[in-house]
Order: sequence, then structure tokens, then C-alpha cells
Amino acid sequence: MPNSNLLKVALAQISPVWLNKAQTLQKVEKSISQAAKEGAELIIFGEGLIPGYPFWLPITNGTAWDNQTQKEIHAHYARESVQIENGDLDAITSLAKEKEISIYLGIIERPADRGGHSLYCSLVYISNEGQIKSVHRKLQPTFDERLTWSPGDGHGLQVHPLKKFTVGGLNCWENWMPLARTALYGLGENLHVAVWPGAVRNTENITRMIAQESRSFVISVSSLMSKSDFPSDTPHLDKILENSPEILANGGSCIAGPDGNWILEPIENKEGLFYQTLDFNRVLQERQNFDPVGHYSRPDVLRLNVNRERQSSVDYE
Repeated sequence: MPNSNLLKVALAQISPVWLNKAQTLQKVEKSISQAAKEGAELIIFGEGLIPGYPFWLPITNGTAWDNQTQKEIHAHYARESVQIENGDLDAITSLAKEKEISIYLGIIERPADRGGHSLYCSLVYISNEGQIKSVHRKLQPTFDERLTWSPGDGHGLQVHPLKKFTVGGLNCWENWMPLARTALYGLGENLHVAVWPGAVRNTENITRMIAQESRSFVISVSSLMSKSDFPSDTPHLDKILENSPEILANGGSCIAGPDGNWILEPIENKEGLFYQTLDFNRVLQERQNFDPVGHYSRPDVLRLNVNRERQSSVDYE
């Protein structure tokens, strides 16, 4: 009988086929099949991997108002974004069921329930039964991301049972939002997933900090991107390449244990799948001296209210 306390995880630190939804989906499917072959029960991909992070913004004057270059790149981005309602993730969900593996997948979503035109940075959880259990739209895009992504809502602040674990996740800098983290802690999270576009500078401190704060396992997964990864059919490629650094995303995927110490130190500039087996008992050991929403909380003094309604601009009776 398998040990329900143990969970083998795979960190998929890969680059997208940038702004090419179909080819990036194929790359994701290949990674899922490989991870399942190695016995992984959960695989995690970086933020907005399908179809990719908006790297063009800071290097092409993304703040220029009513600028045709920015409009054309954004339109290309939107065309390659994920529309879940149209079945874009159906092959992934089928593969999850076939391989009996759970998935956290970062996508750029163009959802019909918000009119079907605006873009959201979303983190999708797919169960090992092939069901999409949550779609968390990033609460607050960061800095220049706000030029192309819309702010999300609390509907996806959910956790999911996986063997003895309770898993939840956040996108990039919303991991710095204390109340967003607390919303997941209150639901019993003990395996926290933090997805990033790809930078060791982002993961090297916060991963351990969240683990110490929550007394949970924390997995950070980042993507990779280099100047040579921009496809030749990218609109205004010459302008992008003119100011692009050689490395735009250097990874930094890692795992910290519930005591805040490294299980897997940040991995830089290396593409691949990285595996670890986590033991749930370590969570119970570390909660002995601190539990942020249990014995070391004071709900009579400090409480959090969370709105988990899916937001819409129009309500139809």
C-alpha cells in the first residue's frame, strides 16, 4: 500500500515556446508524461507559462499611450492566451486523469465570464481525476504587468486535498500579500505553491520565509527565458531584441521544509524536471510550537474576512 504521508513532487522549470499556445501546451504535456513516468504525484509549472510572461513591456516602452506597437503585441498576446471555456486545457485534464497526476499550471487566461477580451494571470489546479478544481486569477498584477493583465478576485483562493496534504497556491508577488497567505492558511494549507516568471532574486528569500511563517512545505517554481527564445514571428521582434538582455528569466525553483530550511536550493539557468518526496509528518512536528491559524492565533482580536465570489461586471437575472 502507498504511504499517504509521502508525496513525490516535480518542479517543471522550463521555458515556454513564447507566445505560442499550441506549442507550449505540447511542451507542458511532454513534461507531465515524463513526471508521471518518474512516479511524481504533483507537477508544478511557472507563472503564466502558457503562452508566456509579457517580457516585452519594460524593453519596448510599454507605458507609451495609444501606441500602435504596444497594441499589436498585446493583440498577439491575447490571441495566444488560454480560453478554458473553449477547451484549451482539455488535453491537459485528460492527461492528468490518464497519468493520475495532479497539476498546478500557470496560464494567461482570457475568460468569457469577464467579457472574453481582458487578460488575467491565472493559476489552475487540476486534480489527478482530470478535473479543474480552481482557477485563481492574480489579485494584483505587479508594476508593468498592469499594462497587460487585469486584477483578479478571491474566487480561486482555495485549497485541495492531496493524500495527507492540503495544497494551495499564489502567483508571484501576491505571495508577499500577508492576507492572501492567511486566507489559504485558514483553509488548512500545509503545502504552499508559489509560481514565478523566473528569477532567483524572487525565490531565494520568500520561499523560506513563508515556510517559517506557516510551518508548511513551500514549493517555488519558476520558468526560464533567454533572448534566443523569442520566436521569429513575434510582432516587432526587432524592437524587442534591441533592448533585450541575454537572460530574461533565470529560474530559481526550490523547496523549503516546514522548519524553513532548504530541501532543494534555488536552481539557476537549468531547464528540466526536479523531484523531491515530501513527508507530511514534518508538518505536524513543526506545528507543535507554532500554528498561525491554530493555537498561535487570537481570532477574538484579529480576524480576516475573505470574499470568494467570482466577480463580474454584469449580473443577469
